Amino acid sequence: MDITPALPAGRQLIESYGDGRFKVSGALHQGSILVHPEETLSWSAADMAGVTLDSLAPLLPAAGRSIEVLLLGCGPSLVPVPKDLRQGLKAHGIVIEPMDTGAACRTYNVLLLEERAVAAALIAVG
Repeated sequence: MDITPALPAGRQLIESYGDGRFKVSGALHQGSILVHPEETLSWSAADMAGVTLDSLAPLLPAAGRSIEVLLLGCGPSLVPVPKDLRQGLKAHGIVIEPMDTGAACRTYNVLLLEERAVAAALIAVG
């Protein structure tokens, strides 16, 4: 019996992470990534210093429509989000939830399968 949840065509499911890369819907991505239900983009942030409103700009056009929650994979451990970044995203209708990268990958997949308006900004881990 197949118990794999049905995933709408074109949705970006995170299959694996580690060794500085991610596998998303069958495609390998080296380094940090931004994952939206319809696409996965390379992301320049290598650590929390690179997480800025400008670096997250590719996600902003979908704010409020298809992105309401942004999961931030901070790397190997949780790091608090600076207040100005949290407020800047909130002004666009996005709530940011920081966690370690592994937890962000797993949470993204669950919320995606629940058809929630979610995206993930994931810092690659070794």
